[in-house]
Amino acid sequence: MLFANLSAGPPIIGAKSTGKFMNQRLKAKYNFKVLACEFSAFLPKEVENIKDPFARNLASRIERLPVNLSLSKTCIMSSCVKPKTQLNTSPVVLLHGFDSSCLEWRYTLPLLEEAGLETWAIDVLGWGFSDLEKLPSCSVDSKRDHLYHFWKSHIKRPMMLVGPSLGAAVAIDFVVNYPEAVDKLILIDASVYAEGTGDLAKLPKLIAYAGVYLLKSLPLRLYATSLAFNGLEWDTCFDWTNIGRLHCWLPWWEDATVDFMISGGYNVTSYIRQVKQKTLIIWGENDQIIDY
Repeated sequence: MLFANLSAGPPIIGAKSTGKFMNQRLKAKYNFKVLACEFSAFLPKEVENIKDPFARNLASRIERLPVNLSLSKTCIMSSCVKPKTQLNTSPVVLLHGFDSSCLEWRYTLPLLEEAGLETWAIDVLGWGFSDLEKLPSCSVDSKRDHLYHFWKSHIKRPMMLVGPSLGAAVAIDFVVNYPEAVDKLILIDASVYAEGTGDLAKLPKLIAYAGVYLLKSLPLRLYATSLAFNGLEWDTCFDWTNIGRLHCWLPWWEDATVDFMISGGYNVTSYIRQVKQKTLIIWGENDQIIDY
């Protein structure tokens, strides 16, 4: 289940069979020219090597907003992509999957904005590009606390919460605890039957760090991307892999990921019946990573 998001490719339904087609369409429309963009200084310098124009454009919009965490009694600068315009309707809030970032939405977010929707993309605590030098806990409770206070400080209205893969578990955990914050749910390839991180929670820290080092490795990420998107050309597969591991270059990433693993992770199966909000579930019948 955790492996499903390591490609950090866009959450496209039926991706295993559509990668080649999508790649051809995008190249034909945008010619994949490398855009000259200005990036925030807090992003890893490796962002300059990204070629995908959608990723570069979205990365140039990533900023940090202050969020006060009640559990750890600290204030962090939390990374996100803010909407270009704020409306009176329910905003769409995009969560990413396991060990990913808001760059996962690089193709989807512009389309939602073109459709006239107020759209946010938020980095889940412990992943993405927030400032976690003074590392808070990155357990499920802390991730929930962070999302709530981000919503309370900056969004302030009931939202349509969108979560792919493990992001769906994040969404269900959140809506059951803070139902007033969510108007509707959209779950994509939802990893909601995973019972936490399993035996990973029992690993000695030294072994856990070794596992996280492997999680960051280029060969593993390349394999995950090729598994998720059939028919990608080598240059696109390599570029998407680098997009997916960009956040891993931040100095706190290993500590945050180990903290999440040994905390037990998400186990929301018992929460599903408690969800009262109208929910749309989307799945690809050719998904070969997570069984629908």
